Amino acid sequence: MRRTILVLRICFVLASLIAGGLIAYLNSDDQAWVTVLVAFLLSVFVVLVDVLLKGFSIRGLTAASLGLAMGALISFLVGTSPFFEPLESDPDLGPNVYLVRLILFCALSYICAVIALRGKDELNMIIPYVRFSKQEHRANLAVVDTSALIDGRLARICESGWMGFALVVPQFVIDELHGIAESKDSSKRAKGQHGIETLNLIRQMDQVDLQVPDSDIEKGTDVEAKVLFLAESMNACLLTIDINLAKLAELRGIPWLNVQDLARALQKEVIVGDRFEIDLVKQGRESDQAVGFISDGSMVVVGQASQHIGSRVSCEVESILPTTGGRMMFAKYLADPVSV
Repeated sequence: MRRTILVLRICFVLASLIAGGLIAYLNSDDQAWVTVLVAFLLSVFVVLVDVLLKGFSIRGLTAASLGLAMGALISFLVGTSPFFEPLESDPDLGPNVYLVRLILFCALSYICAVIALRGKDELNMIIPYVRFSKQEHRANLAVVDTSALIDGRLARICESGWMGFALVVPQFVIDELHGIAESKDSSKRAKGQHGIETLNLIRQMDQVDLQVPDSDIEKGTDVEAKVLFLAESMNACLLTIDINLAKLAELRGIPWLNVQDLARALQKEVIVGDRFEIDLVKQGRESDQAVGFISDGSMVVVGQASQHIGSRVSCEVESILPTTGGRMMFAKYLADPVSV
């Protein structure tokens, strides 16, 4: 990229020199070198301006242009207002009306441009994602935070083809993942590397609409605040497994998606008569009972199985008792393994 820009700058300077030489030739200028020198200096000046504007992104240019347009419109409305009619008719003040209008134009354009640049996050996060539709609805965008990438299950969901959202992974989230991956703590380093692997897997999936905004958000000092601001500005959902972040999103009216909720929703509903295998972990209330737990956390009390504690057995559900903490199931022990 840098090499390409350097070649373009050199070509621009050479084109300016050629243009200066042609102008001098067409005008039969005796001091053609002066024209060529002026063209060269102007081209170098433009290149220097380009270098100075290196950190000025399209986001800032859009905001500044909108601010200048608003300033020019306001100055025009003020300059053509009836307030200036008495001044124009005054022979002493009439010649100065143009100067007043010029000052108004420069001052208002500058103020509006500065205000637009300060609020460029609001402008540039909303404008690019305006979608025209016959019916108003929330855009199918989901801003992904660090915890959802570290969890890893998002890649398998995207691979299955059931992800109905365009995923937005901001650059500052990726930077945080790299920071975690470079941590001195081995457990944090493993989580960061797993999150990067998950993101790389999603990037390779053609069926997933993945967007990576590379511009940072100045509003907010921590990543959580930036993620919430981005989701709110883009009218998008928040995809996270961080419960605390999800609660903050709810307070701001931002809908959120939880991979863990999806995993629980996809678990098969156990009913009376179902047969399955379960690991028995402890003694039940009765001497012949043993207790185990299924994947959703429900407790299963298996009769005539106390001698099998610590092993995996087959059972059949006989009854289900609702409790305040969920469900408790009572099952009978099956000597024969469950056929798959």
